[in-house]
Order: sequence, then C-alpha cells, then structure tokens
Amino acid sequence: MQYRRLGRSGLQVSVLSLGSWVTYHNQVDVAAAKEMLAAAMDAGVNFFDNAEVYALGKSETVMGEAIKALNWPRLSYVVSSKFFWGLAREGNTINRRDTLNRKYLMQAMDGSLQRMGLDFIDLVYCHRPDPQTPIEETVWAMSDMITQGKALYWGTSEWPAADIRAAWEIAERHHLHKPVMEQPQYNLFCRKRVEVEYARLYEDIGLGLTTWSPLASGLLTGKYRDGVPQDSRGAVKGMDFLLKGLTDEAKNAAVAQLAAVAGDLGCTVGQLAIAWTAHNPRVSTVITGASRLEQLKDNLGAVDTIAKLTPQVLAKINEVTVALAE
Repeated sequence: MQYRRLGRSGLQVSVLSLGSWVTYHNQVDVAAAKEMLAAAMDAGVNFFDNAEVYALGKSETVMGEAIKALNWPRLSYVVSSKFFWGLAREGNTINRRDTLNRKYLMQAMDGSLQRMGLDFIDLVYCHRPDPQTPIEETVWAMSDMITQGKALYWGTSEWPAADIRAAWEIAERHHLHKPVMEQPQYNLFCRKRVEVEYARLYEDIGLGLTTWSPLASGLLTGKYRDGVPQDSRGAVKGMDFLLKGLTDEAKNAAVAQLAAVAGDLGCTVGQLAIAWTAHNPRVSTVITGASRLEQLKDNLGAVDTIAKLTPQVLAKINEVTVALAE
C-alpha cells in the first residue's frame, strides 16, 4: 500500500480507502463489515469513509460496531463523516435538513459520535454547499468542532472552487481551522472538476482530495455492458437515478475497449480504472466500495497497477474515454 499526505496536513492516508455508501446496512451487516474492514486493514488501508445520511445513520452504526469488535488502536485508523442532509425526513421544521447552519452542524456532529461510538472523528465534511447559510457561519462551526476536540480536520464535498476558496480565506482572516480536503467524484468519465475547476487550489491553499466513485458506480467494471445484474448497485432500491448513466451505450462501449488495455497490463478493467484515479498526484486517497470480500480484494489489487500506467498506457486510456468525460 502507498500512503500520501492529506493535502498539506501531516496526516498520511492510504492511497486506496474503503467507503460505505449504499453498502453498509443495505448490503453489508456488522459481521460482513468486520470481515471487510479487517481485510482492508491487513492490506494497508487506514482510512474508512462514512456519512451521516448513509442509510440514515445506520451506516455509521454498522461501521462503529464493527470497529469496536475489531478493537483496533485508535491511532491506527482514520474515519470520516459528512453533514448536510440530516436524518429527519418527516415533520414541518425548518431545521430538519439540507443545511450547514451552526445549530444543525453541532447536533449532527454529536449524533455521529454517538452512532460510531467514538470520542472524535478524524475527518468531517460539509457534504454539499448551502447557499442559504453564510459561509462564515459554517466555517466557524466546523472550526469549533476541531477546537472542541470532536474532529481533527474538516473539509468539503462537491463544493464549487469559489466557495472552497472563500471558506479558506475566512478561516485565514479569523485565524480559524482551515478546510484541508475536498471529496469530489472523480473517475475516467467525471474529470473536469478535479482537473480544471480545482486546478488553482492545489498550490494556492494546499487542497487535498479524497475522491469517490472511481468505478462510476460500477460502470467501469464492465458489469453493465449487457444490462443490469440483479446483485449490482444499479439494482438496489433507491438507486434508480444511476441507471441512465450505467446503461449508457457509448460509455459501455468504451469500457469494452478498456478491457483490452487492462488485459495487456494483467489486471481487470476495474483495477485499471481505480489505478488511473490514484495515478493523479493531487489525489490523497481513492475511496472504493464493496459489498463482498472478493470484490474488496479485487479493488485493492489496483495498487499493483498504478506503477504500470506509463505515458503510453495513459494515452491509450485517454483515446478511449476523454471525449466522454464530463
């Protein structure tokens, strides 16, 4: 396993990490989570990603119970959570969700700590931007979480570059804890935000990336070339919004061409896609997902492919995919 600094911080995270979106509670119970977390740690993974909204809090509970059962030393692993949508889905209260105001953030933090059974969470994110709340209010709240010892680092997820810069400058001006990392989607078919929009932020403010969806929700494994398998993410209840992209004919045709490139390198097309994402030096860690142990091990095998991505191989990959990227 390789390790990289999280932006300009001193924290080292494994270049491949394990996330819980869709899988934990929905497809993975505590026993399965324990087995996969242990296998990931044995392979050198030290970062495990979560969010308040995943399975409406139950994902955090599953991960927390699994980590407690494993009895790992707290220094040996890094966990995260993300806040924005909240858990309440009923009732007519203006504070119920979709916000980054101070009231919500402070209560959300306490809820995550309770569900995960931890004294602090290493990385906390503002899961989406909130145009209804002044950025300054959000920055103060996130900085205070760190001052209070409830979190160690904070960052954003899917924020526009201008908002990230504004948050950093507010923190700089008031001597607050600055945002360290951003969690954007990044894969062969989703590139522009990481490669273009954020380009100035890496040097200007030292932004680190913990990217998600390296396989484009499974599209880049090739499993959707002949439809939607029953055991796939596209078949999970509530994931219907993914189907249009997963069954895109042009993208699936491109994946078929990538399979030949992967074959030449002795890896799967999924490993090729994950390795491509990790090859970007701006990426601190690539968050992978798995519902089965064998799937996890296959994903982690991408580590061995990173060094094989020569300029010639990267050129071949771009020939196939760059025109389809957004």
